[in-house]
Amino acid sequence: MAKGRQPNGASSIYLGKDGRWHGRITVGVKNDGSPDRRHVSRKTRAEVTKTVRELERQRDKGAVRKAGQSWTLATWLTHWVENIAAPNVSENTIDGYRVAVNHHLVPGLGAHRLEKLEPEHLERFYKKMQETGSAAGTAHQVHRTLRAALNEAVRRGHAIRNPATIAKAPRLEEDEVEPYSVEEVQRLLAEAAKHRNAARWVIALALGLRQGEVLGMQWTDVDFELGVIRVRRGRLRPRYEHGCGNRCGRKPGFCPQKINVRRETKSVKSRAGQRPIGVPDELMALLRRHKEEQGRERALARDLWTEKGYVFTSPLGEPLNPNTDFHRWKVLLKAAGVRDGRLHDARHTAATVLLILGISDAVVDSIMGWEPGKSARMHRRYQHMTSRVLKETAAKVGGLLWGVDQMAGTAASEASQSPVPAELVVHVARLGERRVPLLYREHADEVVARWSEDWPDHTAEVEEWDRWRWEHQGPGGASEVRDRVPERTVVFHARALFLPGGERTATGLPEQWSVPAWDFETDAYTDRASSWRTARRPGTGQEVEAQVRGTDRAAIGAAFAEACAQAVDRAQNPGKYGDTDEW
Repeated sequence: MAKGRQPNGASSIYLGKDGRWHGRITVGVKNDGSPDRRHVSRKTRAEVTKTVRELERQRDKGAVRKAGQSWTLATWLTHWVENIAAPNVSENTIDGYRVAVNHHLVPGLGAHRLEKLEPEHLERFYKKMQETGSAAGTAHQVHRTLRAALNEAVRRGHAIRNPATIAKAPRLEEDEVEPYSVEEVQRLLAEAAKHRNAARWVIALALGLRQGEVLGMQWTDVDFELGVIRVRRGRLRPRYEHGCGNRCGRKPGFCPQKINVRRETKSVKSRAGQRPIGVPDELMALLRRHKEEQGRERALARDLWTEKGYVFTSPLGEPLNPNTDFHRWKVLLKAAGVRDGRLHDARHTAATVLLILGISDAVVDSIMGWEPGKSARMHRRYQHMTSRVLKETAAKVGGLLWGVDQMAGTAASEASQSPVPAELVVHVARLGERRVPLLYREHADEVVARWSEDWPDHTAEVEEWDRWRWEHQGPGGASEVRDRVPERTVVFHARALFLPGGERTATGLPEQWSVPAWDFETDAYTDRASSWRTARRPGTGQEVEAQVRGTDRAAIGAAFAEACAQAVDRAQNPGKYGDTDEW
């Protein structure tokens, strides 16, 4: 009797006209609904039968690789990071993924076939990374990125297993927490008082807010009546693209007309991260003074000020760049004579003080923004302190930052030990509401005379301050005693405002003007012949402003035309420049 036909879906083995044995196995259904039938070919019947049976076992376990593109690790990682991860994770997270993929994984492992990647390949790669200078933390971050990418490949059927879950990850040793001592904190606070945004460092040392949380803070988050700061958002690192059409030949971040295509802040998503924090009265008073000083800066900058509501800003109202903030921390440490440390060590200091004080775990979790019940490891890290630090901090913490009696004693001690004679006088040029401290009387007189010529309707006089009194009680801002007359280079400005669609609007303000550069808090306000930028004005219905400034009046005209051209294009095409409403 002739053998009947195999039922639909069953595997078949036959000898082909080419003299080889062939097998066909149905392992599932393709995306279009047709049967996913695989073909194998071997020299002998025994070999093809063994391969067919193995595919059937994989099919029955649901472990057959999905039909379609045969991925290399490079092609999968590139697809995953840009098309799968990027739309679904935060900006900071995707930055880390891109570094791991583009700088480490693709160059080091990219040629491997996805289905043939083995744990041993990964372990050898991690070892090589560390041998060539990468830190264990870097190799560990690369491992976590690869594990996430391959988990997605398995979930989508492009790989049968994830070798990154089997491979041994690089060993990490936690760095010992080294909070600053009482004396170091006091020196930092005394030095911070000499600079702009002094309250920024007080908040870091007293409340332990993360860098992004401080830089993303807005005045609407500060409740002066209740004495509370509400943490709601974090500052994102800018990501720049060329605004010059890539003609400058520099990297986007160094382009003179660079455009930030990333939103400035993101919401703190976790419930633990979004938290109210009670603020000491002394810090609230410092924030009030800071707000007054910011109001004077706004009035001084006039129409150059961009109002976005941030607590800590540049002299023109823009939010502070995290990279610039980090370098200012390093400068502060050096100027205060304090050991070098990470910016995050300020957070360590605040957390250690809270725990040494015996504050309950629940309250510490709330202040620091740790997940309740999941922070035991963090508590162990911060509480593992030397007895010297414990005893010193416990004895002095009552007046750690603002204790009146202790601060008076410290001030007297500093005054007695100061190499500067107590009778030394600081000559302060009072220019309206602003004070510029100068070492020499003739310099103060010259600054007052110059300022009086430019602003005849405003008060200008020389005040004499005791050196210690100025250092400890003088107003913030330009508090460093100068040994030279501030630069008086005249800076020329031009501006224009455009409505959505590109139509220019009259603002009632002068289109062009000039102002002495030393009227601004920074002496290096600008030293370029001309520079320009465009910016969307928040809260104005997508209006775009073109601004030009520089020391060469003749160069301003050409730069102004270029700035206006981009402003028109930006007003007509806001999406092209990242001008969304998520700011």
